[in-house]
Amino acid sequence: MAKRILVAVGDEDGRGRLRDALGEEGYAVAEAASGSEAVVAARRLQPDAMVLDGRFADMTAAGVVEAVRHETNAPILVLTVEGSSAEQIGCLRAGADVCVPTPYSIREVQARVLALIRRVDLSNGRNGGGAEVEHLGDFRLDRAARTVHVAGAEVELTLKEFDLLSFLLAHAGRVQSRERILEQVWGNPLGDRRTVNVHVRWLREKLSRFDGMPLRITTVTRAGYRLDRLDEREVTGVAALSSSGASARSSPRP
Repeated sequence: MAKRILVAVGDEDGRGRLRDALGEEGYAVAEAASGSEAVVAARRLQPDAMVLDGRFADMTAAGVVEAVRHETNAPILVLTVEGSSAEQIGCLRAGADVCVPTPYSIREVQARVLALIRRVDLSNGRNGGGAEVEHLGDFRLDRAARTVHVAGAEVELTLKEFDLLSFLLAHAGRVQSRERILEQVWGNPLGDRRTVNVHVRWLREKLSRFDGMPLRITTVTRAGYRLDRLDEREVTGVAALSSSGASARSSPRP
């Protein structure tokens, strides 16, 4: 069955070009001309991926991404204004997977959509990406349900934060370069390395809210990142530092 792509673009000509280009790749393409239409279509169609141009009259790009995230976990590519870092950051925080500045190359969009879909297929169990459920003390990651809990409390992660944590946990104890993380998590080994830094920082901030985390993400200088599973003694030591007011979150910054 052909993968379903939702193209949500306000400009009719741009939407048509993307529809034709993605159709040439064998995708079943659905269209939306406004932000509200995109949200309804995402709920109804449950697409395999979305291409979104955020210049709608009714909603901002980040607003559409945030609303769509309540309807689907499908990867989202946003076409953003070149040089608008605020728009890109807003979309990424809302749950977008990748931002491509305009003017864009049709071939780049085709390649990125393919990479995003391939990444989802791999993370769904065809890449040996770790056990379906990971238990480390009070920590539990469920890849099928795409949830993380610590001592029964759910850790609210974005789609990309979950994929990053899942990937690092599946390769615990081994350094992963930023390029490999970009390839495996974002589907683009030539992407901006700062994207990895930002998402690692966000992930650390969310995990650091819980005492006694049985894992730690360490920055390895000039190499990348490594997730370490902590034994009970190490977890106790980290918790003691935290309760004494010392910095238990002293892993080097990205």
